[in-house]
Amino acid sequence: MTLTNSERSFLPAAGRDLFLPLYDPLTRLLGLDRWRRALLDQAGLRPHDRVLDVGCGTGSLAVLIRKEQPTVGVVGVDPDVKALARARGKAERAGLSIRFDQGFADALGSADEAFDRVFSSMMFHHLGKDEKSGMLREVRRVLKPGGRLELLDFSGPDADLHGAVSRLVHSHRRLKGNSPAEILRLMADAGFVDAGRLRSESTIFGRLVFYQAIA
Repeated sequence: MTLTNSERSFLPAAGRDLFLPLYDPLTRLLGLDRWRRALLDQAGLRPHDRVLDVGCGTGSLAVLIRKEQPTVGVVGVDPDVKALARARGKAERAGLSIRFDQGFADALGSADEAFDRVFSSMMFHHLGKDEKSGMLREVRRVLKPGGRLELLDFSGPDADLHGAVSRLVHSHRRLKGNSPAEILRLMADAGFVDAGRLRSESTIFGRLVFYQAIA
């Protein structure tokens, strides 16, 4: 289901607003916290780095980053105001200072070369082809020279080991343009000087792939 605000449409993290209260418990049950931590470990954050979490949803990754790296400045951006409200509440309960902004991945409001790392966790497949290209160009723009994009997402449908289960959660139409070869091509087209697929992992919802791209 696609929800529409006054400007654009987007696909919420939980698919429908009705399911949003179940999103965090379900993702914890399915092991997403472990994958987020693996993505954070791969980023190699340094003290006082500035970090952007694109498509931050309910803020779980942003909160994890701030807990693990207290000196790192974290900004989360997402188009879903309801998810952002949950993210802000989560950060407040944890006593963490995190800025959460409403916005779209292909139209970031940040200044050029503002961040050392940009994270994208399990949201890239929500985007259409043009939006994917636009997001990667924007990420390249807001990264400092030598900064990195750390991206985790589903592979394309051909690599899906559990198609029936995967189709309950994500449309194969959305996964169609999400093959590693296509994602790496889009990264190169966006101007990243080095982009690679670091590793992959099979899950009940399909194959997850970890990427890293250097600005």
